[in-house]
Amino acid sequence: MSLVDFSSNDYLGFSASEAIFNETHAFLVANNLTTNGATGSRLLSGNHAMYAAVESMLCHVHKADAALVFNSGYDANLGFFSSIPQRGDVVLYDAYCHASIRDGIQLSNAKAYKFEHNNLASLETLLKRNGAVAETTVYVVTESVFSMDGDTPDLQAMASLCKKHNAHLVVDEAHALGVLGLNGTGEVQRLQLEDVVFARIVTFGKALGCHGAVVLGSADLKQYLVNFSRSLMYTTGLSPHALATIKTAYNHLTGDENTGARCQQKLLENSQFFTTEITRVGLQEQFRKSHTAIHCCVVSGNEKVKMLAAKLQAAGFDVKPILSPTVPTGEERLRFCVHSYNTQEEMTGVLTLLAALLLENNS
Repeated sequence: MSLVDFSSNDYLGFSASEAIFNETHAFLVANNLTTNGATGSRLLSGNHAMYAAVESMLCHVHKADAALVFNSGYDANLGFFSSIPQRGDVVLYDAYCHASIRDGIQLSNAKAYKFEHNNLASLETLLKRNGAVAETTVYVVTESVFSMDGDTPDLQAMASLCKKHNAHLVVDEAHALGVLGLNGTGEVQRLQLEDVVFARIVTFGKALGCHGAVVLGSADLKQYLVNFSRSLMYTTGLSPHALATIKTAYNHLTGDENTGARCQQKLLENSQFFTTEITRVGLQEQFRKSHTAIHCCVVSGNEKVKMLAAKLQAAGFDVKPILSPTVPTGEERLRFCVHSYNTQEEMTGVLTLLAALLLENNS
């Protein structure tokens, strides 16, 4: 049975787009790109011409001085945070930051402290405590859309705090690409903060429907990563086909045919409808507030949330449980991803059933 998708990060439906698939193939044929693989690391034989074309395009779209493509969002975060912060530096990161960010920080020689989730007062306390030494470089790390709750930080206020305390702001835009900002270019560009953010990590495996990621920043930052980021240096590069897919998907996201704009608008409408339906069926107390495509219903207990997910799946809705220790004990949840291609009937159906299941379970 084919389930209604409420679990994937394919927000715009690009991963199943026949147009993107066919246009990518046509581009490869027209440019005689017939190799299946990159053949080696980007520092050896794998840095083929498609890299330069894609990175140039990414600089233009994202209004960045330089762009460096990695094999995945995990590789980009691991490579960035393991190499950029140095011994004696300090990294302040949101308590809900992704595991790839945490893993990269752990591989660095910098000291690291987490601040309370989206709490500017907590962040400023740490900035005051750790920014007093002149030789100390401080990095502040957040995500523009958090993957478990779908909430967003106040990036403008955070950027102002970083400027006040001479800290470098780093923003992971994995779940914002295609969802927020003009033509889905992300929250940083929506707020016109490109020039005050030290680095952006943008991932292609979610709304763009393909694979890979990019670190956006200064030319000096790119040059340093090329020489010291081990997750870039010591792995085979992406294939020409993977890079051509990224290029084609961006053409659809930001191009003249307005495919991306139409899908983004539909996604916004669906997300708003989903929020309205949460209230209509009486589930607003169970759901975390979100104005993005990610909506989470908190159901305490691994066994209970697994049972609910199984019943929703049996009814034809692909909803996944998020269990502890992935989230803290007591904050287990059903994670709903809304897409541009979900229908109102599907959204009403899954929420109506969930409300009935919760009522039955609590009675």
